Amino acid sequence: MPIITVNNRQVHIQELNKGAEQTVVLIHGMFSNLSIYYFNIAPILAKHFHVVMYDLKSHGMSERFLDGYDLDNMSSDLIGLIDHLQLEKVHLVGYSFGGLIALKTALEYPDRVNQLVVMEAPDPQDEKARNIIDEYSKEFLEHYVANFTDTTKVQMGKRQMEKNHRMYEFLFNQTSIKADMIKEKHFLGEARFNELTAPALLLYGADSNCRPTGEWLQSQISQSELELIPGDHNIPIQEPQLIAETIAQFLSKILTQNHG
Repeated sequence: MPIITVNNRQVHIQELNKGAEQTVVLIHGMFSNLSIYYFNIAPILAKHFHVVMYDLKSHGMSERFLDGYDLDNMSSDLIGLIDHLQLEKVHLVGYSFGGLIALKTALEYPDRVNQLVVMEAPDPQDEKARNIIDEYSKEFLEHYVANFTDTTKVQMGKRQMEKNHRMYEFLFNQTSIKADMIKEKHFLGEARFNELTAPALLLYGADSNCRPTGEWLQSQISQSELELIPGDHNIPIQEPQLIAETIAQFLSKILTQNHG
């Protein structure tokens, strides 16, 4: 499993189709890891693009840290990774809190982001939305265990399960993650979306509690389109193939328009 050092931090990454001309960086949400893309979504995108996935700090196999979970820090971590891989400009796909990281990065570093896909980004001001991240992390863990077994043909061992639970315990109880998320509660209201240069695809579950945020973002971002996917907040698990194909189509369409 590739571990690279970015800004003196150990980051677990996975790459597919390195030879492709265009790069897509996939950002997972809080309390999950890159496997939310690895099993189903990334292989479809890799037919067309160089795909980069990474574990956020203290998630998956990346190094653990007690603080630095606010959007400034997470965005800076992402740019550090892009610099390390010597990528000039990338497409960003972010899910849940990862969608907020993608938005923040596109706003702060417009010259580094080609196109943007925001999937189920919550409104940090909405306490219910923050709790969704908590609630769905449990469903993610079940999905991760099932896919691990299907892919490796090996039952996930007790030690591996305990390791995952220790990661959740660490994040919930020892880090500044919840306080940092609450600190970001005014992010959407204060963001200057009129300055966003990257075309954006907004993917939200038709039955998701976060859907109103997607509809609001569409009204704020001039170059945006909203696609509703059958399901709730956990659409990457519920409809991975549809999501991957929708993203690939969006990125390819915009590229064709730009080069046409």
